[in-house]
Amino acid sequence: MNGIVIVLVAAVVLVAGYVLYGRWLAKSWGIDADALTPAKRLEDDKNFSPASRFTAFSHQFSSICGAGPVTGTIAAMMFGWLPVLLWVLVGGIFFGAVHDFGALYASVKNNGKSLAQLIEKYIGRTGRKLFLIFSWLFTIIVIAAFVDMVANTFQATYLADGSVDVAKSYAGGAAGTISILFTFVAILFGWVNRRFGLSGVKELALAVVLFVLMFAVGMQIPLYLNKFGWFAVIAVYLLFAAAMPIQTLKQPRDYLTSIMMIVMIVCAVIGIFVLGARGEADMTAPMVADVAALADKGSYIFPLLFVSVACGALSGFHSLVSTNTSSKQVSSEKDMLPVGYGAMVAESFVGVLAIVVAAIMFSDLNTAGTGALNNGTAATPFQIFSQGVARGMTAFGVDGTLATVFMTMCVSALALTSVDAVARIGRLSFQEFFATGDDAAAAGPEQGALARVCSNTWVSTVVTLVLGFALAFGGYNNIWPLFGASNQLLGGMTMIALAVFCKCTGRKGWMLYVPVAFLLVCTFTSLVQSVLGCVDAIQLYGLFGMMPTSATDPTLVSVAATKGLQLLFAILIVILGLFVAYHCLRELFGKKAGSLPDEEPEWTELGRKRWGAEARK
Repeated sequence: MNGIVIVLVAAVVLVAGYVLYGRWLAKSWGIDADALTPAKRLEDDKNFSPASRFTAFSHQFSSICGAGPVTGTIAAMMFGWLPVLLWVLVGGIFFGAVHDFGALYASVKNNGKSLAQLIEKYIGRTGRKLFLIFSWLFTIIVIAAFVDMVANTFQATYLADGSVDVAKSYAGGAAGTISILFTFVAILFGWVNRRFGLSGVKELALAVVLFVLMFAVGMQIPLYLNKFGWFAVIAVYLLFAAAMPIQTLKQPRDYLTSIMMIVMIVCAVIGIFVLGARGEADMTAPMVADVAALADKGSYIFPLLFVSVACGALSGFHSLVSTNTSSKQVSSEKDMLPVGYGAMVAESFVGVLAIVVAAIMFSDLNTAGTGALNNGTAATPFQIFSQGVARGMTAFGVDGTLATVFMTMCVSALALTSVDAVARIGRLSFQEFFATGDDAAAAGPEQGALARVCSNTWVSTVVTLVLGFALAFGGYNNIWPLFGASNQLLGGMTMIALAVFCKCTGRKGWMLYVPVAFLLVCTFTSLVQSVLGCVDAIQLYGLFGMMPTSATDPTLVSVAATKGLQLLFAILIVILGLFVAYHCLRELFGKKAGSLPDEEPEWTELGRKRWGAEARK
């Protein structure tokens, strides 16, 4: 099969899904173009900050389009590229995009409430507390998986004498330098835009100039660090990214990242077409693998395919982005469809590109069991995708070194923009658990000393990051199945909460029932398998009745401890998931239709000062 055909068919299907199903959904639920959104009414220059449609889309797209659509789809191709492609298209249109748009919609209609606050309103306070613990544990898993991916992408390769293998380390080192510069450039970019009111062409022109400067400096001064050195650098970045006001770093970084990702998508598409014109775009990977043989080895297509693909089709993490950050930036209700539904459709297209690129690169993989590309580089999903797109870029005239550095930077940015968003959400979830009201950081005098300490922005950030980095030592390969299952379970719980919201407000919600049933069955099956797998691994490494030889082996002890931590997380996720699902389903069948209308608009003093006149028109 030629990759060009798959790209064209997928693009048509996804666009049709947005135009037909997405618009029908928005019309069914109702969009008020004249309503002032929470971003304006509750503006506070910290979390609520109105943004243009493209900026809000950039934040949503860059935050949700992390490592998932690349890593998940390529990993799931063990079952063949056709099953993965079908799930990305069907799941993206009818599951993922509905989930993301629905979460954003419900939050905007309820004064920008987080998903946990929505659950408290429609499900109850117990449901909220349980969900906050669940979402906090989930963010720790995401931090662990994505931090390990970024560090592996940037880390240097060393020769036998301890010196750096520059040939193999240059791309990661240069991309690492660019990533560090990216942080400071984003802050500068945001300040200049606010100070001089730049928008449109002027804003884009400044972004392009800054990109050129960053890449010029980064390619001249590559930074060579080992994996743990990059762990330290990423930890410092996340500490500030999670705690700073959203318009200081997150908004401008997301704008810049989205431009880079759009360029990446365009380059990938052009590269596939150019390679196709040269007869080099045939998808050599199996269309459908021997599913029975994989099942004999313990890799069952259900549920593993669906939880592995994750973000390319549906991701519960997206609901946290939609309700915790994006709903506080949308300036008009008309923007909710392109921001919520459109960003997910775009991410599904990235997943399609990853499938096509990996299927084309398949013939270059060493099939002798080493899992290495022809140049000797370990074939992780990131590396397969980045080298595949870089090959296409060189086919239409881009310098090979520049193409490799650019793609290395892109795939790391995919993960970094998600991990800084999830670190912020983890911090907010931790704070919100101890808060008495809707403001996550509002630790009042009625709270105890411990609650006031835990509600502190910096304390909650440090606690979240410490646990995330501790779990990261297990490596993303070990964490990904747990991430995928808990991620899909979060999506299922979000869908139930949205179904309750629709019923309580008198809106149609039947389109959510099939996704809810499928996701709950799929994810609980996968989580039980993860628990059993961790138990088997711990027994293998001797944690239960440690053998004398393994007790003194630091590697085995480390693996056993990591598996033990994963087992603890898996058990907690299952228990919390069952409790939250029970409370949600009980309310879904017990609530009276139309019993809770949308919330009355609330205002901050700043919001009334800036937008009150518009409300009186």
